[in-house]
Amino acid sequence: MSERSHAMVVALTGGIAAGKSAVARRFEALGVHVHDADLAAREVIAPGSTGLAAVTETFGADVIDASGRLNRPAMRQRVFSDPAARQALEAIIHPRVRQWLRDRVLAERGPYCLLAIPLLAENIQHYRWIDRVLLVDAPESVQIARLMARDGIDEVLAQRMLAHQATRNERLALADDVIDNSGDEHVLDEIVAELHQRYLALASAAKSLDP
Repeated sequence: MSERSHAMVVALTGGIAAGKSAVARRFEALGVHVHDADLAAREVIAPGSTGLAAVTETFGADVIDASGRLNRPAMRQRVFSDPAARQALEAIIHPRVRQWLRDRVLAERGPYCLLAIPLLAENIQHYRWIDRVLLVDAPESVQIARLMARDGIDEVLAQRMLAHQATRNERLALADDVIDNSGDEHVLDEIVAELHQRYLALASAAKSLDP
């Protein structure tokens, strides 16, 4: 990070249905703070936020439901059929998500923390301040099978969802550490425990170099 906090920053990423949540839960069980970009994306457009005000100004009041929240189905339909609308929405949400994550990192006092960022490869130019990338990896065939089982969708839709993300090779090119999650989930326990010790050691070494 250009502005070094007390915590080393590890970005946790991976393709859809690769198993990022399962890995994040195991780090959290070890006491590591995991700050989730998906949660940030909801919070930055919560009722009363500047983000929701910007969405309303850009798209009109009809994208707000009766409870004063973003009407997600209506918004999804709008951006799905209009690339310009999608870009406008992302221009509102993404910078706020990045700031939300930065604020939490700068408040960290532990040795390291994780940022769960599903679309890291697609937006890496905005995350040059992270220290390390941890990729949860699985073959596309495994992702498709998990997506079909998880969401009750057919193979065509599952493949289309994968096609909207960065490729597996693009994610691998960014990774400092890779977890192979193509098999049973229980093997993650030992893998995460080993990574946790490695990150503690790296964070300690980095801190010793701080002026």
